[in-house]
Amino acid sequence: MGNGNAPTMTTEAEPRDLTGALVRLRDELAGVQLELELPDAGSARQTRDELVGQIEDYLLPRVRQMDAPLLMVVGGSTGAGKSTLVNSLVGSSVSPAGVLRPTTRAPVLVCNPADVHWFDDSRVLPGLARTTGGAGAPGGLELTPTPALPAGLALLDSPDIDSVVASNRALAGQLLAAADSWLFVTTAARYADAVPWDLLHAARDRGTALSLVLNRVPPEAAGEVADHLRQMLADRGLGETQLLVVPETVLADGLLPAEALAPVREWLDGLSADAQARAALVGRTLTGALDSLPPRVAVVRRALEHSLGAVEELHDAVEDVYAAALAEVDETVRSGSLLRGEVLGRWHEVVGTGDLMRALETRVGWLRDRVRALVTGTPPADVELKTAVETSIDAVVHAAADRAAERAAERWSEQSAGRALLTRAPRLDAASPQLLEETADEVRAWQGFIFELVREEGASKRTTARLASLGVNGAGLTVMLAVFVQTGGLTGAEIAVAGGTSALGQRVLEAIFGDQAVRTLAARARDDLLARVERLLARDAARFTDLLTPLAPSAESPERLSRALRELERAR
Repeated sequence: MGNGNAPTMTTEAEPRDLTGALVRLRDELAGVQLELELPDAGSARQTRDELVGQIEDYLLPRVRQMDAPLLMVVGGSTGAGKSTLVNSLVGSSVSPAGVLRPTTRAPVLVCNPADVHWFDDSRVLPGLARTTGGAGAPGGLELTPTPALPAGLALLDSPDIDSVVASNRALAGQLLAAADSWLFVTTAARYADAVPWDLLHAARDRGTALSLVLNRVPPEAAGEVADHLRQMLADRGLGETQLLVVPETVLADGLLPAEALAPVREWLDGLSADAQARAALVGRTLTGALDSLPPRVAVVRRALEHSLGAVEELHDAVEDVYAAALAEVDETVRSGSLLRGEVLGRWHEVVGTGDLMRALETRVGWLRDRVRALVTGTPPADVELKTAVETSIDAVVHAAADRAAERAAERWSEQSAGRALLTRAPRLDAASPQLLEETADEVRAWQGFIFELVREEGASKRTTARLASLGVNGAGLTVMLAVFVQTGGLTGAEIAVAGGTSALGQRVLEAIFGDQAVRTLAARARDDLLARVERLLARDAARFTDLLTPLAPSAESPERLSRALRELERAR
């Protein structure tokens, strides 16, 4: 299609192909998710919605029926005289003018009776209910047939673009998006207002054919005001806009006198009488609308990519801090620091008072017997030791989760999308209130896993006889403590305990607990503990990611959008 000419459809396959491509592009755009609050998200959402609306309300209806009448939407600001102009053009009051504002009423579409069938179905503006020959319901479309308007041209009086009623403003925008041409009405007093220019820029960006009526111009200032407005149009890339000047005058029975209306009447009569001119106008708008799609779709695609990048950064922030929390717990377990404080004190009670290290070095046999006797006897020292182990792990995990939550919240607060998400949820900069209870449950389950592991090892391997001789509880507690004093690889390196003042050699572990069996059990126990901690931290991290996931666009969305646009370009 060439600019300025009506599109030529040489075969029936072409419009069908173009229609299908428009439908696919519309569907892709409608499915675009831009829910994250990023700097460009608001404007991109507006562009997305405008594109969907223009495809549904204008491009699809026009491509499907190229011979339908030209639809000219008359728009403008409050009190600009739109309805008076429409009434004056048809010579009767077909659209109420001068009513108390704000008002919510149905927009009026005026057409020749022979053209009503083009508009009384859902071809154009499918979401608006139709009323013919009577007042329409608010939010609907009132069809007014009149022989005063020639066939092939329809005028649609839209609500005020700056109405204080939001639904009126939205409807005005929808109607303008459905137009083959805009007849925009402004006044000598208000032509420089910002709101009308926003709409005029939208017409330019969408490729819509545009004519402008400068209404109520004082005769003595007509030349000066018109020249200034033409300069403003040229400065904004709208220099080809048809400018029609209507002088300030007294209405006759609510209508403009013939001499005041003459510039608009002559222009519109010429368009009505010339089918080729109407077709050219339709073709120009259609071509301009199609030409406007790629740069506007690109705006949506860029916003999609920014959204996906933000999702990745926010996800990475959570993953990083919670991975660091898991590493922190792992390091604490491996370092032997859990053998300090309460755990060490309870261990002393289990094995007897005195110098623990000297006992380990000189009285290994005595210690083995002592552990067997005390752990399998009635004193509750082993229960207290088990509880101390549980409490210590609980505290380590909860502290790591607390720090991770605080760091994740800090990382999120550095991004606009993250800040907005943080306001949607309860406090996230501390560990979940449920975490401590969940951790206690997991640690108790871990201890049960160890006891079962010891029981299985003792039942299946003779090499674990010395370990099993301590009893399941004693052996299990010993394995728990072994988890806290063994490094990865279980070399003979000595592990500092009790504040680093004593050392427990690998040979002592082997002498008491049975060489390789204990090291294998301790390694399995440590792996199981870390797996449980990882699950706990993942559940805590999910408080962040559960906020993000529903708002994240599909990773394939940008390419699907581009593919639909390429298909449309080929169909043209």
